[in-house]
This record gives sequence, structure tokens and C-alpha cells, in this order.
Amino acid sequence: MAQRDQATEPSTALVADVFARDCASRAVFDDVTSKWASLALLALLDGRTRFNALRRRVDGVSEKMLSQNLRTLESDGLIIRDVIDVIPARVEYELTPLGREVAGHLRALADVLETAVTD
Repeated sequence: MAQRDQATEPSTALVADVFARDCASRAVFDDVTSKWASLALLALLDGRTRFNALRRRVDGVSEKMLSQNLRTLESDGLIIRDVIDVIPARVEYELTPLGREVAGHLRALADVLETAVTD
């Protein structure tokens, strides 16, 4: 049986490097750093929020863009979408523990930028 050259075989190990094309964190990084997703995460730091309140808080976002970004953040495991069974149905969003951590870092970045604008 011929020996395989290990250097030419693709690795089956998970890639944990945001700079690597195949790293799962890179896709989430892309999602989080979009303008509307970042602002939604920051707004959710204030706590559980209804969709329309979130839309009012994130000035300028369309209903469609906010919905798309919230779905993406939910699939990334950063937010929880809760449909409350009342008439009419009510939808609320909140951060997961990972979402709170990411949003906290975004808040620090936003603080630096807001301070720089006012100086």
C-alpha cells in the first residue's frame, strides 16, 4: 500500500481562524459586522424588545432589512425570537449569552466612535 503525502491531503480538522475562508466564525463575523445587524444587537443590549420597538430604535432600517438581519442573527445563535401566542401575535427578541458578549464588544466600539465624534 502506498503512503499518502500528508502535506497534500486536506485537513478534516475544524478551522478556528476568522481569517481562514472555511472558518465558521468568518461567516458569523460577516453577519455581525453588517450595519443593521450591529445596530440591532446594540439595541437588544437594553433587554427583550418587540419587533416594532426595535425598528423604531434602529432609525432608518426598513422592516424587510430588520427581519432579514434578525433571522440571520437567530440562525447564528446570537438572538432568540419568541412568538407570544396572543391575538394579534406578538414577537419579541432577546440576546443569547453569546449575543450579549458580542453586543458588549460592539458597545465598546460604538462608545469609542461616539466619543471620537464629540471630541
